[in-house]
Amino acid sequence: MHHFEYRDGTLFAEDVSITNLAREYGTPLYVYSAATFTRHFKAFDSAFDGLDHLTCYSVKANSNLSVLKLLAGLGAGMDIVSGGELFRALKAGVSPDKIVYSGVGKRAAEIREALDAGILWFNVESGAELLEIIEVARSVGKVARVSFRINPDVDPQTHPYISTGMKKNKFGLDIEHSLKAYAMCADLENIEPIGMDCHIGSQLTSIEPFKEALQKLLDFYGKLKDMGIDIKYLDLGGGLGITYDEEAPPHPTEFGQALKDMLADVPLKVILEPGRVIAGNSGILVTEVVYTKSNPSRNFLIVDAAMNDLVRPSLYGSYHRIAEVEPKGREAMLYDVVGPICESSDFLARERDLPAVEQGELLAVFSAGAYGFSMSSNYNSRPRACELLVDGEKVIVARKRETYDDLLDKEL
Repeated sequence: MHHFEYRDGTLFAEDVSITNLAREYGTPLYVYSAATFTRHFKAFDSAFDGLDHLTCYSVKANSNLSVLKLLAGLGAGMDIVSGGELFRALKAGVSPDKIVYSGVGKRAAEIREALDAGILWFNVESGAELLEIIEVARSVGKVARVSFRINPDVDPQTHPYISTGMKKNKFGLDIEHSLKAYAMCADLENIEPIGMDCHIGSQLTSIEPFKEALQKLLDFYGKLKDMGIDIKYLDLGGGLGITYDEEAPPHPTEFGQALKDMLADVPLKVILEPGRVIAGNSGILVTEVVYTKSNPSRNFLIVDAAMNDLVRPSLYGSYHRIAEVEPKGREAMLYDVVGPICESSDFLARERDLPAVEQGELLAVFSAGAYGFSMSSNYNSRPRACELLVDGEKVIVARKRETYDDLLDKEL
């Protein structure tokens, strides 16, 4: 459920008219709903009541500082993958002991920053990274807490670009090398293995891959105990999907019950890293129709949002529902919704049935709260969009629209 709905013939975000927002702040425009973020976080987190757990929001899904502050206020920890995301999480007021650091390419400076901050742990993804963490920890006189990301070779049944838990993926260590890594830590200083980690992919629409991966982790946990290695945490990552089109992902309560059943007698604190399921349907992208165009084979809606604003359709072939902000009741036509960028891959939708719209009218692209602005760019020297966070009748400018001067700010 989200808080974008039609009232008196126009789309609202909570208690604010999207038409009025577009008029005041321009387009393309990201609009987020604070009530939806809150609802989704609480629905997810409460699904694991009865389990000792910590919900660490995946910052990469939507890293806007206002969003992070909102979630931190609800008690969320953070899953980060870069020094920049650590910086954002700390600025948002997240306690360092609720931050876990994932990612395959952590640099020495980033490791040092995280050790200085006192994060909960690093999710280690390779032997070389482990050695780097140990060396940095020695140099600053600290003990680095770690968890190894175990690649269980489980097919998540999702898009190959967001599959992360199979042998062919770049992420994590296979089970054999993971055992060797834990054994090596037992003889080393400046390193403390306290958990095990797994993340098999994103936009999963079934809990069966989660259960398969968890069973492999539990078998692995038994081997660790046999080796005398006593860990305290189990990080199951994120990846639970949302409805973009006709998907029917499981509700978090179904996921929560499955974990409770499988972990009833396991004395580990569970870390969960949701991103899309919290943020995805909490935001929309508002765009204006610049031109309409037809040729013998296609009808086009040329809008002012482009692949630099929302890359998912171009990158993954992803579906986002698109609707009029002010429905006129016209008959539907088959359209390609395209942007101004000089790439044939610059589209938001292809062969989509939409009511006939006219130049100057507004469209809303739904389910754009996750991997929308956070993956945006300045390609074609396009200033990035404004981000708004709506809370009831209150409108917070979460990020100002970039200007042409901003494009040149770091150039000589």
